[in-house]
Amino acid sequence: MRRYSAFAIARAALRYHQGWERAWRSPQPKAKYDVVIVGAGGHGLATAYYLGRNFGITNVAIIEKGWLGGGNTGRNTTIIRSNYLQDPSAAIYEKARSLYETMSQDLNYNVMFSPRGVMMLAQTQHEVRGYQRTAHANALQGVATEFIGPERVKDLCPIINIAGPRYPVLGALWQPRGGTARHDAIAWGYARACSDMGMDIIQQCEVTAVRSEGGRVTGVDTTRGAIDCGKLAMVVAGNSGVLAAKAGFRLPLESVALQALVSEPVKPCMDVVVMANTVHGYMSQSDKGEMVIGGGADGYNNYTQRGSFHHIEETVRALVETFPMISRLKMLRQWGGIVDMTGDRSPIISTTPLGNCFINCGWGTGGFKSIPGSGWAMAELVAKGAPGPLAEAFSLDRFREGRFIDESVAAGVAH
Repeated sequence: MRRYSAFAIARAALRYHQGWERAWRSPQPKAKYDVVIVGAGGHGLATAYYLGRNFGITNVAIIEKGWLGGGNTGRNTTIIRSNYLQDPSAAIYEKARSLYETMSQDLNYNVMFSPRGVMMLAQTQHEVRGYQRTAHANALQGVATEFIGPERVKDLCPIINIAGPRYPVLGALWQPRGGTARHDAIAWGYARACSDMGMDIIQQCEVTAVRSEGGRVTGVDTTRGAIDCGKLAMVVAGNSGVLAAKAGFRLPLESVALQALVSEPVKPCMDVVVMANTVHGYMSQSDKGEMVIGGGADGYNNYTQRGSFHHIEETVRALVETFPMISRLKMLRQWGGIVDMTGDRSPIISTTPLGNCFINCGWGTGGFKSIPGSGWAMAELVAKGAPGPLAEAFSLDRFREGRFIDESVAAGVAH
């Protein structure tokens, strides 16, 4: 793999950029791999990368029914934070946030991580108490957050209206080291590193069946032929229930669409991420000047990746009072992603009823921020056959045993 650098760009410029090699290989699938990972999104690619980096397992295929990063990895609002209340959640999200900080150097690929800070607005007295509680919990967890007053909120984000008639801003939970990253660059950077380690990334390859013998997985049948494997990792987000059914078990989750939109580009006016959970909308400004806007998931099960008018109406209406300037902006584009929601709104990183088959799913609307931490924990599970400290609380057994990690109740929002 050619190393990227300022000198490499200068040399390529002298050749009119004619000598660049492909970032990753597109090989034909082999007959057998030690590990097959289904899903070439951020979580699947991160799992493969840390399998190679941390455990030396490189006879790996990452198979994808569409194109690399074409699912939720490229269909989110790029928010990165770790200010969760529950200890298991804070641990894995903080691991992810810390890995994001050095990811560009680790992968030799600019993922455009921007630690611009994340504010979660308190617009009711209930939220004030809840976020103060979270700030205390974060202090015990080693996660750097603080509760700030409305004047500090206004200072950090001058375009915000802190005296809204319905929901005035009473303060915010502030995480200075949260921020954003370039979502598709995460997938491309991991893919390039995995390919360099000798792993096969196989696109346009849909799993049609999961084969097993004696209660253990033996391989998968795909639209590009049969592939045998020693271990199988399922990392397919909103399609997890469909794939699990092919392996003969059910998952306690449902799939819904999460929608987002961006405005036309405007001059820089907002250099933080703001989440307003009472009205349920969140917003940041991209490097291109677009206002990136998101809200809640659809209220009904579906597998669509489209946007809908009612979502624009509900989300923008929620945010206009807090950010009056956006009422004059035109929408540039809108999209949706299929998210997998568990009952407690926390993920599943677990063994399954099928031997040597592992599942990583249930990230709901918070999948992007967790990518490197999720991949780190999933790689350990696949390599060792048992979860490490980051993953052990997120097993499938918790639903049978009643050990819920209820972040939707704790945080007041399922992000």
